Amino acid sequence: MRKITKITIFTIIGQLLLSLNASASTKYISIATGAITGVYYPTGGAICRLVNRGRKDHGIRCSVESTGGSVANLNALRNRVIDFGIVQSDWQYHAFKGTGFFGDQPPYKDLRSIASFYTETFAIAVKHSSGISKIDDLIGKNVNFGPVGSGMYATMEVLSSVKGWSKSDFKSIAQLNPSEQPEALCNDRIDAMIYVSGNPNGVLQEATQYQDPNCKVKILNIDRPTIKKLVKINPFYVKAIIPGGMYNDNPKNIETFGIKATLVTSKSIKSDIVYNVTKALFNNFDNFKTLHPVFTALNIKNSVTEGNSAPLHPGAIRYYKEVGLLK
Repeated sequence: MRKITKITIFTIIGQLLLSLNASASTKYISIATGAITGVYYPTGGAICRLVNRGRKDHGIRCSVESTGGSVANLNALRNRVIDFGIVQSDWQYHAFKGTGFFGDQPPYKDLRSIASFYTETFAIAVKHSSGISKIDDLIGKNVNFGPVGSGMYATMEVLSSVKGWSKSDFKSIAQLNPSEQPEALCNDRIDAMIYVSGNPNGVLQEATQYQDPNCKVKILNIDRPTIKKLVKINPFYVKAIIPGGMYNDNPKNIETFGIKATLVTSKSIKSDIVYNVTKALFNNFDNFKTLHPVFTALNIKNSVTEGNSAPLHPGAIRYYKEVGLLK
């Protein structure tokens, strides 16, 4: 047996103290995302992976949280339940201004942006056999808006407002989670599913890949007058295309509108933490772009300038100035 000496004991105690000190100095942060089947969750996971690689240098340990989506993330950030959130650019705008879905709350003036990523497209998927060929055919149907608090539910409310629809115009409104929608659509529990995400994404892939010949699914075009009106009223929306052939049985380009996926935080989060998160992301941006197909076309300059309605956090500004992305 190994003889335990005073030196050994002191060494063990020293190592324990060093371990305790390291643990005490670790800063734990969380990123709120969305459903596991969407793109927000792997986006948050990719950011955390890059942050955690450098934790020996900056002492930050990052974890990702699956949530109800944009609106829920902004409310959690306001209530200081989480540190960072991935949200749609439109709800970032409304939260900061205290308008739209957040009209019953004071403007969230402590909201701070960090970066934007890919364009999220608004998609309405229906079965070929549904008789629905355009969005006006949704009237009188069973339509899934998604969970209350999700970005897709709130976006569907905006679309309904522009179209002059009320909720009573639909036969029913479901609040299924994204992962529940494809099966519900195939089994006729709903006539239409709504999804807002980058492309490609697992939810639309699942919905369009059923082998059952009675469950062929198509994604609807949004008519151009509606898109034009949406973009005119809401400058954070952009015209968008879901490329033809990206999803099974949908060979043609699909015209729709979209928003940016953005990373936000609060004014209360320390500048050095935001700086190191931003640095971890953009110093490894080429690596980040390989972590999900939706990141392929990302442009680092656009990430700084597009979709960030709230002021940039000082920690992000510090990094962007260091690398020449901001003057």
